[in-house]
This record gives sequence, C-alpha cells and structure tokens, in this order.
Amino acid sequence: MTNPIKSKKHYLDYVDQKTPNSKTKSNFFIAFIVGGIICVVGQAIIAFFASRGYSKDISASLTSVILIFLGAFLTAINVYNKLGKFAGAGSIVPITGFANSIVSPAMEYKSEGYVMGVGAKMFLVAGPVLVFGVSASIFYGVIYYLMNSVIV
Repeated sequence: MTNPIKSKKHYLDYVDQKTPNSKTKSNFFIAFIVGGIICVVGQAIIAFFASRGYSKDISASLTSVILIFLGAFLTAINVYNKLGKFAGAGSIVPITGFANSIVSPAMEYKSEGYVMGVGAKMFLVAGPVLVFGVSASIFYGVIYYLMNSVIV
C-alpha cells in the first residue's frame, strides 16, 4: 500500500479539504442576536410593569419570574431545545437558560417517578452551579465581614 501523502504541502492540502469550515463568526452573531432578543423581551416586561406603577425592584422581580416561567414552559413544549440548537450560547446565558437547565433533566427522568426521577435529577445540571454560587457568596461574605470588622 502506498502513502497518498507525499509531502508536507500535500498533507496540509488534504487536511484543508477534509476539515469543515468554521462557522465561528456566524455562531457569535446568532448567539448575540438571540440573547439580545431575550434581554429585550425582559426589558419590555420591566417597562410594562413600571408603566403600571410598580417599583423598579418589584418590576425586576416579576420579570424574573415571568422569564423563568417562559423558559420552563418553552422547554416543556420542546421549543427551547430547538432554540438552543439554533442560537447556542445566546439561549443559555439569560435566566431562561437556567430554567431550561432545571426543567430538561426533570422531564427526561420523570419516568423514574417524582421522587427518584424528577426530584433527584432536577438539579443534575444546575446543581453544581447553585452549590458554587452559594459557597462563593458565603466565602466572599465572610471575607467582606472580616475586612470591615478589622477596619472599623
């Protein structure tokens, strides 16, 4: 059997032929647009509640609840997963992506029952993020407290 690659140049040409073209720029653009649209929807919800006389904090809280509900609902009807395949990171960065990361495993394991399936597997993806977030906030809170108590 003879080697079809005779030189380094032939090898590089062969690799260029077989390697698929990168879609990095278009993927960045799509992720930016979809993530931006999700954030614009969130901003519109905040503006709606603010126009109804709610305070800034209440408007933001209600918006978070609505976006989490929409992310969970769209995951349940299998729309958010299609959006995730199209938009990539643009769909996972906003709060709706966090709702998706909790609902997806719960739906996948619901056949194992509500306790051992849904309850046990719900935080399969999001659990480490929550543990890290809570642990880091406690750690930084203790450091902040110690620095302020020593200075004061």
